[in-house]
Amino acid sequence: MSGAVEAKLAELGLTLPGVVPPLAAYQPAVQSGVYVYTAGQLPMVDGKLPVTGKVGAEVTAEEAKELARTCALNALAAVKSVAGDLDRIARVVKVVGFVASAADFTGQPGVLNGASELLGAVLGDKGVHARSAVGVAVLPLNAPVEVEIQVELTHA
Repeated sequence: MSGAVEAKLAELGLTLPGVVPPLAAYQPAVQSGVYVYTAGQLPMVDGKLPVTGKVGAEVTAEEAKELARTCALNALAAVKSVAGDLDRIARVVKVVGFVASAADFTGQPGVLNGASELLGAVLGDKGVHARSAVGVAVLPLNAPVEVEIQVELTHA
């Protein structure tokens, strides 16, 4: 049974995907006390990256913003895998995003708005968070974007 958060996703025309399997020796998400920390989530769709390359070269900032949105959706799936129910999210505390960037690309914050805007649309005030947007040389599988989130849960 889906709760209010998943109903909001459906209202936005989105479906919570399955949890993206780890690429190495880590868990997609772990809970410590009332916090859930996700691993970095790539913009995987049906087990594949829809686009690869550096933002500002092979990938446009607009494409990357949409990919960051997909990363955030994958992060919510990872949160649900340990929390059991997305309605337990009291707030998103922190979002960290990595953008594989061409040498002269400086629009990382705009790219990460894709993730931030999705979390706000789905969670309302609970989706307001602190954030870091970091440009990097390369990401796993040549992904353009990777996003991790930290959420605080309500007590069960």
